[in-house]
Amino acid sequence: MSAQIQDVEILLVEDNPNDAELTARALKKQNLANQLHHVKDGAEALDFIFARGAYSQRDIANNPKIILLDLKLPKVDGLEVLKQLKTDSRTKLIPVIMMTSSKEERDIIESYKLGVNSYVVKPVDFTQFSKAVEGLGLYWLLVNHPPRT
Repeated sequence: MSAQIQDVEILLVEDNPNDAELTARALKKQNLANQLHHVKDGAEALDFIFARGAYSQRDIANNPKIILLDLKLPKVDGLEVLKQLKTDSRTKLIPVIMMTSSKEERDIIESYKLGVNSYVVKPVDFTQFSKAVEGLGLYWLLVNHPPRT
């Protein structure tokens, strides 16, 4: 599921291995998973994004095109990852899609206050989940036109 570290288009931050596998499969179905990198917790996500620790050799200027971020993560939760991303000038323009099972209004409001680009509640049904991920991938990688950084 890992791309070359320098060529990542999608950073998937997901601690549930089943959800990570389903996401990768759905993106692969649309030929969008070749440059996917998966990390399992918020601390690893921050290390990847800011080129620290195990990722210190990565070029921080080579940002992913999108980040699919789970809300409930070990070590550092998704809201804190989002906050650090959106308050740093090097990363604030990266589109972040919160993909979570939480329908809590406070989580939705806080995510948008911190600058999330989209908040998606993960469908329980496999087929619906796959379609949701495919749609996200197609939109954010092929339709959306982000500013050049």
